[in-house]
Amino acid sequence: MSNKEKKCFKCELVKPLTEFYKHSQMADGHVNKCKECNKLDVRLNRKDKIDYYREYDRNRGCRQSKEYAKSYREKYKNKYKATSMVNYAIRSKKLFKEPCEVCGTDKNIHAHHDDYLKPLNVRWLCAVHHKQWHDKNGEALNGN
Repeated sequence: MSNKEKKCFKCELVKPLTEFYKHSQMADGHVNKCKECNKLDVRLNRKDKIDYYREYDRNRGCRQSKEYAKSYREKYKNKYKATSMVNYAIRSKKLFKEPCEVCGTDKNIHAHHDDYLKPLNVRWLCAVHHKQWHDKNGEALNGN
């Protein structure tokens, strides 16, 4: 076993360090359970305690205050209206998500507006390429 490998205490397989989550307080900087075993434990824990987690999720609700949501809607009227219209069109099957126009993935797809006054005229971008577009070009037209 080299410096770039580690043995998972749960499945007892030797795996590359990239298969372990980072943890600054561990001697080698990674937890002792591999990512796959860790994910399995999380899924099983949620399944075993589903009533607790459902109640927790309900109580947590939206983490933004009603005042913040209201001020956001007022500040960005066009953006909020366009986003709502796209969401409704998707739910009512009048608009369908497409793969990312840059990389072709169908995971984590966002409807991107070049102009918020044309709410159903969207381009489909994955989260990464959507962020890159805004980093390069700033806010879309008529965002407020």
